[in-house]
Amino acid sequence: MVERVAVAPVADDPSAVAAIVARARRRGFRDLVLPVTATVPEPRPDGETVARRDGDRLVAGVGDAPPVPIVTVATPADLTAAITRTPDGGVLAIAWTGDRIIPLENAIAHRARRFHLWTVVRSPREAPAALGALEHGADRVIVEVSSPEEVDALEAFVERAAAPSLAWAQAPLRSVAPAGLGDRVLVDTTSLLRPDEGLLVGSAAAVLFLVVSEAVGSSFSRPRPFRVNAGAAHSYVLLADGTTRYLAELEPGDAVLAASAGGAARSVRVGRVKIERRPMVAVTAADGERRRTVFLQEAETVRLSSGGRPVAVPQLAAGLSVDVVRLPAARHLGTAVEETIEER
Repeated sequence: MVERVAVAPVADDPSAVAAIVARARRRGFRDLVLPVTATVPEPRPDGETVARRDGDRLVAGVGDAPPVPIVTVATPADLTAAITRTPDGGVLAIAWTGDRIIPLENAIAHRARRFHLWTVVRSPREAPAALGALEHGADRVIVEVSSPEEVDALEAFVERAAAPSLAWAQAPLRSVAPAGLGDRVLVDTTSLLRPDEGLLVGSAAAVLFLVVSEAVGSSFSRPRPFRVNAGAAHSYVLLADGTTRYLAELEPGDAVLAASAGGAARSVRVGRVKIERRPMVAVTAADGERRRTVFLQEAETVRLSSGGRPVAVPQLAAGLSVDVVRLPAARHLGTAVEETIEER
């Protein structure tokens, strides 16, 4: 979701604006809306876009695009008039003076994708609702920030807003069997994970297993709460935006979904990926008449979640129920699609 967020410094001091811009760049934001008098700090990162705010207008930083007026909406009549005036293919940018969530949902519903919808929010705390209204949110959310610390808060709010809802279930294990040597993927995140938190991984996208972190060590290894020994290279892993990717394709900076059974989920970033040959086991669970598998390294520090309790691979056995998430089975380049598919 970060690609839909524009950071808009509202500080008066040029050095304060520069500090906000520097923090925004470090946090990965590449869309800025600066005061019309502000200087853009150099050097600029690749892909950065800069617009200018001149009172109630947004002026593009490059090209000859016409200014976009920021329409103040306080009443239903204001919103209706703004939607009616916006031409097909145009841009409607709204600043709310009172209610902001229900009116934004109404704007999303009534525009029918015929124009681009932007909204201005007054603080990072208001960003998640603007990004997720009616599941889609505004096309662009301009967030006013007054300090570098508010940029940090904005990143945290945006990361949490990205987390999809999950359909949790319990799946009884049918078998745990040696599977020879395989390439297993170890994912080190830039966040510290709880013992019951981990990544959702599996051989079929329809059912993913909760492989928990190494926040609990073993008799011969120290805890590594940033790490998930996630599984075999071919496995799907759920990303923070609800799409899937093969474990072997993860790259530093990717946002993956860290989840705990039946509880909250959050976006965390991949810091490092290690792929090594290790002895594997095939863990098979029942999903009605179907079988679902996940291939894991045979090691005491690799654990599945069972009722929210981490269970090490050597202790897994037929009959134990493990925590899984059900997802749409059909995927095209990681995105759920509607089609007939069977994965074994």
